This record gives sequence, C-alpha cells and structure tokens, in this order.
Amino acid sequence: MESCPTLRQFMAGLRKRNPGQKEFHQAVQEVAADLLPFLADHARYRDQCLLERLTEPDRVISFRVSWTDDAGNVRANRAWRVQFSNAIGPYKGGMRFHSSVTESILKFLGFEQIFKNSLTGLPMGGAKGGSNFNPKGKSPAEVMRFCQALMTELHHYIGPDTDVPAGDIGVGAREVGYLFGQYKRLTHTFTGAITGKGVDFGGSVGRTEATGYGAVYFMREMLKSAGQGLEGKTAIISGSGNVAIYCAEKLIQLGAKPITLSDSSGFIHDPDGIDLEKLAWIKDLKEVRRGRISEYADHFKCTFSPGRPWQVPAQIAFPSATQNELNADEARALIDNGCIALAEGANMPCEADAQHLLRSNILYAPGKASNAGGVAVSGLEQTQNAQRIYWALPEVDDKLQTIMHTIHQKCLTYGQNGGPRPDYVKGANIGGFIKVANALEACGVV
Repeated sequence: MESCPTLRQFMAGLRKRNPGQKEFHQAVQEVAADLLPFLADHARYRDQCLLERLTEPDRVISFRVSWTDDAGNVRANRAWRVQFSNAIGPYKGGMRFHSSVTESILKFLGFEQIFKNSLTGLPMGGAKGGSNFNPKGKSPAEVMRFCQALMTELHHYIGPDTDVPAGDIGVGAREVGYLFGQYKRLTHTFTGAITGKGVDFGGSVGRTEATGYGAVYFMREMLKSAGQGLEGKTAIISGSGNVAIYCAEKLIQLGAKPITLSDSSGFIHDPDGIDLEKLAWIKDLKEVRRGRISEYADHFKCTFSPGRPWQVPAQIAFPSATQNELNADEARALIDNGCIALAEGANMPCEADAQHLLRSNILYAPGKASNAGGVAVSGLEQTQNAQRIYWALPEVDDKLQTIMHTIHQKCLTYGQNGGPRPDYVKGANIGGFIKVANALEACGVV
C-alpha cells in the first residue's frame, strides 16, 4: 500500500481538484494537518483513502431560484446543497442566505459539519446549503416567495431519512417556517425534514439558545479541566445574533460578565457588564426592531467603536459572528491582554495564523467542538419528531450539557500532546474522524 502523503502533497491535490475555493482549502488543511500523522500510524484507515474520500462531497446540487419581488420584477439567485457524508446518519446541516455565499463557503461548512456532527454522538451526517439571496431589506412576502421557490427544487433531495436542513445566517425562524410550509405543500407529509421549526409545529424548545449555551458549556468544561471556573470572568463576544446573544445570556446566568457585542457596523464595550436587563433590550433591538448595535451605546452611555472587539482586555473570548473575523494581530492582542481561553461560537472565525497563535498559547476550542450545541439540539428535535413526543426545556438543556461534556471528553482523549494544555483542535479532528472512518470502513468502498 502507498505511504501517507505529506500535508503539502495532499493539499496540492485538493487545490487542483477545487481551484479557487480558499475557504474550503483552509478548512481541509486544518483537519488534514492533524489527521495525516494519525493516518500514518493507522494503516487500516490510511489504506482505505478515507480522508481523501471525505474531502470529496457525495454530491453538490446547484440550481437556480427564480422569484418575483413586490414590484413585479423577476429575480434569479443561485442555491446549493452540498451533501458531504451520510456515513453515520442522514445528511444534516444548515441553510445560509447571504450575498457572500459561494460553493467554497458551503463546502467548508459541510466538511466541518461531518466532524461536528460526529462529535455529538448523534446519528447525523454532514451537509450544508444556502443561496446568495440576502433577506435583509426584503419584505416578508418577498422572503416567502423566495423560500417557496427554493424549496420547490430542494424538496427532491431532502427528507427525514435523507437530508435534514436547518437554519443558519440569514435563515431564522421566519425563513424556516416558509421553507417547511412549502415542503409540506409539495410532499403532503408532516415529518422532521427540517429542524429549527417553531415550537408550535414540531420544533424543540432550547434550539434557539443551543449554540450560544453550548459554547459556554464547553468553555466551562475547558476551564474546569484547568482548575478554574466561569464565575467572575470578563468575556468579549463578537456578533449580536442568536449565538452571541444566548452566549451572553448563559455567561450572565453562570456568573461571568460579558462586556462586548458587535455587528457589521462595529462593537460596543460596556465595562460595567451586560446584565439580563440590558440583554433583554438588545434582544428587542435585534430581533424585533432590527436595529444597529450602536444604539445600545447611545442608550446605555458606553463606548461604540468601528471594527472588531479583540483589542478589549478580557479573560475569555467567544468569536460568534462569521468566518475569518479574527486575524493574527488580534489573536496576539488577546493573548497579550490576558485572555486565557477562547471558544468559537461561529464556524472557522479565526484565520489560520490566528488559530496557530491561540492554539499554542491559550485554551482554544474550535467551532466543530464548541459550537456543536446547535446541531445537537437539532438532532434532539429530529428524535422528538420521529417519536411524536415533546421534551420540556430542563430535559433538553440537561441533554445539551451532557453532549457538550461528552464532546469535551473526546477532545481531551485525542488531544493530549504532552504540553501544558490539551490540543482541542487535534482532539476534535481525530475524535470526530474515528466514528466516521469506522462507518466508512464497515460499508466498504461506496
């Protein structure tokens, strides 16, 4: 059998097969850097070319979405569904609506989703989808018509035992409702074919909060393993969507003090801390009034600055906005300002050089581990749908905490490197890979 390729050889082949897809290249390189040495020592996995197979999606579905705006103009967008791997369960992953969406971004997200879903221990494969449609500035009627047009094509490829989409950036409760409604119209079925639904029609309580809460639970586990706790820690958070808001909420509940949030216009810094009363005001601002985070600074008399919050001194950090939002200079500032731990709330929010610095100097949790709470509760929603049952919030939250604890333990098991701290990236990559690799090996060359 052939020997394991070097990282340079592996990535050269991947780039040749996927030209110009820089986000996908970045995601694969981070994983391959840990897995290739592991594969070199494990011939049973290496000789089956399992990593090479996992970097090639099962299929990429690309299609046009034609719809009509309120003025009667015909509009057209492009949409994709990247079904990466169903080795351990039906494809599972969100749908993203944003003008920046490309096939490369969806492939990076779908690839990451394989490992994230595996780490949860639930039977979910990896997928991702979306469109370059931007719902911001569109009327509810326009969003509905777009969602209905998209689902008219997408419904051929999804289902509770095939592929289960969910929400993501630009796809919230409103969009999920429109997508699910059209799915029901077309299929004449009421099934768990989409997660993130409203609680009144099959959704799970706790799903909205799950990614943010899960990131905090993972941070608590990291700090506990280092002999520390959350109480009294100052925290910087980027973003002001569901992940950031509910990350802040759980931090407050557990005795920490979030001091920043952000949006595309800049960030607020509240040295007194964002408490539950202030957070309720932010929820109304972002979820009802759809305003800018700068309004918080005006209302509560604190600082608003353009840019990102990573220069603000704090002990723990949660990048929770979007990919590649934290660069090497900002990572160095975090370290120099006394940050001891970072948990990614977003997917791949740290640039490669930033990740290297953080990984070498502080407790650093990659998104595939620390933000897996969202897809974990989506998996719990699938279970409730299949069994026609309903779990109350305490039960869902207990299950979420157990899952995040289990993920942390897997990262510790495979992330020990003899250094001063566990390598959570290595642990997540290897821990997520083994379950999928065992399933692929068992099913033969398919």
